[in-house]
Amino acid sequence: MSNAASGLPIGRGLLYLFIAGAAWGTAGAVAALAYEVSDLGPVALSFWRCASGLVLLTAVRLVRPRPLTAVREPFRRKALRAGATGLGLAVFQTGYFAAVESTGLAVATVVTLGAGPVFVALGARLTLGERLGRGGAVAVAGALAGLGVLTLGGGGSAVRPSGVLLGLVSAAGGSSMTLLTRRWGRDGGADAARTSVGVFAVTSVLLLPFALAEGLVPHTARPDLLLWLLAYLAAVPTALAYGLYFAGAAAVRSATVSVIMLLEPVGAAVLAVVLLGERLTMPTLAGTLLMLGAVTGLAVTEARGARRPAV
Repeated sequence: MSNAASGLPIGRGLLYLFIAGAAWGTAGAVAALAYEVSDLGPVALSFWRCASGLVLLTAVRLVRPRPLTAVREPFRRKALRAGATGLGLAVFQTGYFAAVESTGLAVATVVTLGAGPVFVALGARLTLGERLGRGGAVAVAGALAGLGVLTLGGGGSAVRPSGVLLGLVSAAGGSSMTLLTRRWGRDGGADAARTSVGVFAVTSVLLLPFALAEGLVPHTARPDLLLWLLAYLAAVPTALAYGLYFAGAAAVRSATVSVIMLLEPVGAAVLAVVLLGERLTMPTLAGTLLMLGAVTGLAVTEARGARRPAV
């Protein structure tokens, strides 16, 4: 039960994506806290996240032996892969943080993650020839319905058109990253650790001039808290999550990846209840269960499809 091109078993790829989605669910809340305790802007925050994550991923790459199954790619292809994926990551991450700052965590997360499966499904159909199938379409519909119910249970956040637009731009960047990762994974790409390092290097370089213009060094009355927030952002929803994401997304269908990543708003809801003391309303619970059911159903469909012998 493995993807022949990527070399990663489908089950392990799904597990990696589940962990990555759950870890990403904490990024928006951490960003919102960073905005509260400092004057850090979304581009600068995105740069520090990528640059710090790059340091951690490089350290892991240096101490971890190269897998024997890794494919040695020509430099031109590696540069193209890192450049295109790094650009998608820069748009996805910065657009999301800007949307959080503009229209709030709940609305930004719903718009970004809700539009993602639609963009990916269309892109996978047009560029990869992947079909959702009836079960996949039902799972996507269920996941989007869960997102809608989750929004209704969020307490009426103000919706700003600029924030919605930024969320859609972010979704487009994340969808392109998912599609490119899947496409190159099918062709037998390099190992995930090397891919992650290259992508984050490109993203950091792309963001640096804009971060300098915005203000790279933040002013804060709580430097200790801000440092802890940035350290967590670099380690968990960045170095860990993206390392697992690039490995899992190369082995699993693009539409499935996009729906599993809907675990992010579920994680945000759980975090709000457990750590921030927010009340778990019935709409919130219903939306969370709908999304978890959709993700589980799509994962089972993916695993069953991997077990069928190729014709």
